Amino acid sequence: MRTFLPLLLKADEGHIVNTSSVNGFWASVGQGVSHTAYSAAKFAVKGFTEALINDLRLNAPHIKCSVVMPGHIGTSILSNTRLVQNGSEQLMPNEFGPARVRLKAMGVAVDTMSDEQIQAIALDRARSFRDEAPTTAAQAAKIILDGVKAGSWRILVGDDAHKLDGWVRQSPEQAYSPEFYANLVKELGWRG
Repeated sequence: MRTFLPLLLKADEGHIVNTSSVNGFWASVGQGVSHTAYSAAKFAVKGFTEALINDLRLNAPHIKCSVVMPGHIGTSILSNTRLVQNGSEQLMPNEFGPARVRLKAMGVAVDTMSDEQIQAIALDRARSFRDEAPTTAAQAAKIILDGVKAGSWRILVGDDAHKLDGWVRQSPEQAYSPEFYANLVKELGWRG
């Protein structure tokens, strides 16, 4: 923003698009899964954008702003994260312990599994995250562009994002209950 806002102020018009997540209004990815830093960052992006919208209306009304909150989009983010952090899509030796803990929390019997089996599960989860998502990256791009063209400041991407937003708004006190998670798995097919 610091880099581009001066350029946008000089332009005839502009539109800023910030990417948050459904984790910008629901701070979880499943029961027993720590997600504090990511969710805090996504809430911050959403809040920053909302404050920026008001500032721009007052001080630079020719610049519009939107916040994008995607649900599950079919991307290679899981494998790319490993690739950037490790130089490989493979789990590193220090990652097998945490991977076993996560899988065990999901009900997978990991006690007799080899590291190779854990590796295969991790690679398959990255593949299925990309290939079996309810919304493709191309569909997400179209939804975002259509939202910007329509002048929407809040762009939810994917049916899962819309449903989750409605459920959290309808019953915020229940949004972190076991029943809420069970509903996500049943209605949206989400895996924790």
